[in-house]
Amino acid sequence: MLRPMTPIVPPLNVSGRALMVVIAIMSFLCAITLGAVTMVQEKAEAWQGDVSREITIQIKPTGNIDIEATLVEVRNLALSFQGTLTAQIVDRSSTARLLEPWLGEGFDMDELPVPRLVIVTIDETAPPDFTSMREALAESVPQASLDDHRAWADRLISMARITVFVGVGILALMFATTMLTVIFATRGAMAGNRHIVEVLHFVGAETSFIAAEFQKRFLMIGLKGAAVGGGVATLAFLLLSAWQSNSLATAVNDQVTALFGRFALSSAGYFGIIGIVVLIAGMTAFTTRLTVVRTIREIDRQRADPSLAEIG
Repeated sequence: MLRPMTPIVPPLNVSGRALMVVIAIMSFLCAITLGAVTMVQEKAEAWQGDVSREITIQIKPTGNIDIEATLVEVRNLALSFQGTLTAQIVDRSSTARLLEPWLGEGFDMDELPVPRLVIVTIDETAPPDFTSMREALAESVPQASLDDHRAWADRLISMARITVFVGVGILALMFATTMLTVIFATRGAMAGNRHIVEVLHFVGAETSFIAAEFQKRFLMIGLKGAAVGGGVATLAFLLLSAWQSNSLATAVNDQVTALFGRFALSSAGYFGIIGIVVLIAGMTAFTTRLTVVRTIREIDRQRADPSLAEIG
């Protein structure tokens, strides 16, 4: 009766479980970082698109002006310029809602000099002459000021790009840390099974065969750990998205959405997490193979020069 062949690399032991946990943690951090970078990049693109489509005209309620009539006058003046598509007055209730996070609910707008806004949508390909519009507003409505958001948007886009750059750097460091962890874990497995590897190698087992055995074992460890880490990160994004959806029309949610956007990942973000799982699993297997091959070469050098074995 044939006895089952004992695997070169033993089944999952304490060190293998520890490696799987480490890979799961690193995969989780990589996936969270990638998701955050993706959302920042998408939010920056959305901000840039909004800025290129809209400008804001602010009217300060100074003096004894009729603010409602002035808003209508400003809207009509903006629509008179070529390149202006629409102009919408932000009504009192919407203005009060914008101020609720700072002033609370139920405050009287008439007691405060709250500026009123006109949101103007422009043609991105042929925008109006902003200089002429400012001059016309200064002549007709001195209390009005035009803001095309360009300076603010440029700083915001620059900050988003720096954030993306830092996120990519953190991802690179995490991948490097994961690779070093796999190298040390593989060397530990090799040290525990070195006598088996030496016997197999000396009786004629090819280096590729031995490396493949270790590679298969560590590929499964890397795949399981990365899948757990990526799955937990995906669950975290889904829970954040669900919380945000269930807390709509609240002051906290409005401010969080305004600052960070929606926590829901796009399809690119989820594909990125899948890519991280595959990449870390493949990197684990590839790094394992290189480490095993290098270790066997060291065995060959020690066999050729016994003094190296004594030093080791």
